[in-house]
Amino acid sequence: EFVWQGSKSLGLSAQIFTGVFLQHYNPPDGFKFETDSDAIPLQDDLHLFDYNVQDRVDAFVEAAQDQETYFRTNHIMFTMGDDFTYQNAWSWYREMDRFIHYVNLDGRVNTFYSTPSMYTDAKFAANESWPLKTDDFFPYADEANAYWTGYFTSRPALKGYVRMLSGYYLAARQLEVLVGRNSSGKTTDALGEALALLQHHDAVAGTEKQHVADDYAKRLAVGAKEAEEVVNSALTCMTSLKSTSRCRTSLNIFEQCPLLNISYCPPSESYISANKRLVIVVYNPIGWNRTDFVRIPVDIKSVVVTSADGEIVASQIVPLSNATERVRNFYVQANLGISPRTTPIGWLIFKVSVPPFGFSSYFVSTVTRDSASESSFEFPSGNGVLVAGSGNLKLTFSVETGQLTRMSNHRTGIDIPVHQSYMWYAADNGSDGQASGAYIFRPSGEDPIPFVQKVPLAIIRGPLLDEVHQMFSPWVYQVTRVYKDKEHTETEFTIGPIPSSDSIGKNVITRMTTNILSNGTFYTDSNGRDFLQRVRNHRSDWNLEVTEPVAGNYYPLNLGIYIKDSEVELSVLVDRPIGGSSIADGELELMLHRCLLKDDNKGVGEPLCETVCAGLKCEGLTVRGTYFTSINHVNEGSRWRRFVGQQIYSPLLLAFTSQDAGESWQSSHTSTFQTMSHEYALPENVALITLQELDDKSVLLRLAHLFEINEDLELSTVASVDLQKLFTDQKIGNVTELNLSANQEKSTMRTPLKWQIEGSDINQVKQPLKGRPFDPSQLLVELGPMEIRTFLVNFFR
Repeated sequence: EFVWQGSKSLGLSAQIFTGVFLQHYNPPDGFKFETDSDAIPLQDDLHLFDYNVQDRVDAFVEAAQDQETYFRTNHIMFTMGDDFTYQNAWSWYREMDRFIHYVNLDGRVNTFYSTPSMYTDAKFAANESWPLKTDDFFPYADEANAYWTGYFTSRPALKGYVRMLSGYYLAARQLEVLVGRNSSGKTTDALGEALALLQHHDAVAGTEKQHVADDYAKRLAVGAKEAEEVVNSALTCMTSLKSTSRCRTSLNIFEQCPLLNISYCPPSESYISANKRLVIVVYNPIGWNRTDFVRIPVDIKSVVVTSADGEIVASQIVPLSNATERVRNFYVQANLGISPRTTPIGWLIFKVSVPPFGFSSYFVSTVTRDSASESSFEFPSGNGVLVAGSGNLKLTFSVETGQLTRMSNHRTGIDIPVHQSYMWYAADNGSDGQASGAYIFRPSGEDPIPFVQKVPLAIIRGPLLDEVHQMFSPWVYQVTRVYKDKEHTETEFTIGPIPSSDSIGKNVITRMTTNILSNGTFYTDSNGRDFLQRVRNHRSDWNLEVTEPVAGNYYPLNLGIYIKDSEVELSVLVDRPIGGSSIADGELELMLHRCLLKDDNKGVGEPLCETVCAGLKCEGLTVRGTYFTSINHVNEGSRWRRFVGQQIYSPLLLAFTSQDAGESWQSSHTSTFQTMSHEYALPENVALITLQELDDKSVLLRLAHLFEINEDLELSTVASVDLQKLFTDQKIGNVTELNLSANQEKSTMRTPLKWQIEGSDINQVKQPLKGRPFDPSQLLVELGPMEIRTFLVNFFR
């Protein structure tokens, strides 16, 4: 047992008392009282031959005394339960009642029903000094060849769906607050409940049976459909009114495109004609002014994009790849039960600017001549190089191999060799009893198998971006986008169906190799918050015996991973939870997809190799996702990771409608809107992570500081947020600060226990940098590094 301080930024306030169970979280051997267990019941009837009170009491006391040798103080805990137990609670409580009675009569051990809080209080009262742990428990293994690092990537499509809908849910709840929660119609509750269910450790983890995963996805889809109606209704209200007063409407004029990532968007494909123009309302769920690019499929080249003030917006047409067309045709049929009638001619890409917690409107119309710039194709051949990027960021590719060789930023002067490729680890088939499966990542060797050395290469150039297309195999396709106005790459991968006819399970990775002298060290995020240092083949708490040099160095990535040396940082951010590592100095690798043909005997009970059916045709799952890469001077990458990380989690929300070509949207609708005062935006180091109207019309608000202590010279400081400026059209009545879970007023919370730490004086510990106590009369919230604060806000109605 020890004190665990999970964040260096939060200091003592992040300390919790915890420990490792002696053996799993089950009772001592012989004291599992399930109806089908082989535990010997306590028999206290003297008239029966199997009377055994003293024998059973002795066994109980022996188990207690044995456990005591592993723990400090004379307080120990028996965890009386396990997975799949209490199918008959009476059998448990009958035995426990008897043991408590007879063990206490014996007198050697005092036994009673307890709770975790009572146990913790008893430990604290002992005035003991405890070890301090500041890292985490990853990666975990319960046997020498059983590292539980496969589930970091298992079911990557479900993980991506959860991540996408989590960001959508945040935006939908914001809009629900702005127009008022519907007490009788659709709400965001169904989506919230489905997302909550998916947080189960065998849900988003990807360690459930296939039919259970299907049920989870269905619940998410039902919730998303209801939330979509909430969003469409809210935007209909907000665009149709000149004021921002709360409104109700039974008419929804907007549509959305949940399958936009595979180029399926009926409004953008059908609403642009000589008689109609497409109206796109772009909502920004982030509290900063935001400039980004929108991509929509269109079926006509001669189009022009205009903003709400009538200005022509630069745009570019990029043709659809064959991989996108294949995925589109199959997965529209699989998801909607229909086949697309046509194929778009390409993606229309244009730049948008959107205010914080607000929207901007854009219009796409036909013109007699091509206004959107068409892209030029290049299919290079020979032995030279190809350079992508018309802005500061440049990528250099070898024409001979078709692979990336260098990455440079002309603004910062960074220029490093980067080789990026795809490989797969063959899954161990478990001939010794431990196979690779949904939980376990166990490659059959340390070296992954590369795809072809010669990669077909093409580049599409245009005024807004360059796209580099690479086919690493018939089932691995990659598009790398380099926007003129961005200093990072956006890499879209399409992987699948993973072939299994060779009877070999596969763990598919992408690997980046550089000359960065990382010295066995890399950094991964902890639930998207703190970044933790990882050292290859090392654990700070004990001497590690390396039995799985690859799987034993994999870690979960929710936000990203980076390596650095004395000069340069290479950072990668992800759009969903996956596993990643740095297996050799200067390298980063991400596991993107898995297909395993054996069960790993950890509880799923079936292999993990997902299939999808469209009509009568079934095939292995294809996954499409995106990761983002940046190079920076050492200790300057944190801003990019934090700012772009927020944009990845909270993408722009797009809603579509149409209007007759001769009408003016601006004369009958609100074209731009923002919640906050026009001169105000959230500080760069603060994010709004919850804005939710509750049933009693009060509003739950959470604000989070995005930076760790000492992460950035300017932004790892206390930030201040003016609550009244967040809500310009509503006057705040009162504000109450709550605990993080929002189920208790902070003023009524019990004072946290201050634990004695081995080798330190608690009175000499430096206090964390935190915001001052909230003053309701001032409506100013201060946040220190990594601090999250929760409030209940009531408005004057």
